Amino acid sequence: MKYRRPAPRPCESCPYRKDVPSGVWAPEEYEKLREYDRPTGEQPPTVFLCHQQDRDSASRICGGWAGCHDGDELLALRVATMTGRMTPEEAYAVTDYVSPVPLFSSGKEAADHGMAEVEQPSDQAGSVIEKIARVRRDIRWRDI
Repeated sequence: MKYRRPAPRPCESCPYRKDVPSGVWAPEEYEKLREYDRPTGEQPPTVFLCHQQDRDSASRICGGWAGCHDGDELLALRVATMTGRMTPEEAYAVTDYVSPVPLFSSGKEAADHGMAEVEQPSDQAGSVIEKIARVRRDIRWRDI
């Protein structure tokens, strides 16, 4: 699978966006965000993909991930380029990505926000969850 550059703006359910309610995603999804704050050699070697894509077609890099983390320090971009899953031009597009919406300044900050209400999501979070469930037919509401 080839990876594509992020969408022009992070999706409306992106866990990196400051305006997305807490508790939309499962705890393990939020925990993944922290891993990209580590020193380069300790990071996951896989890129963080957009949650709005079905698992079988998930090839777009998450705009929030690209906008939050320093692309020059992301191990995943290096690995994706070296393995041919991403062209150097696509990797530069991730490195140069600037989000038009406010994002958390780190994966930890985004994860802490997301986890704050994960046990009892607000009505606003419930609305976002319902939208995701309509788009992502490969997951059930409880998986989110």
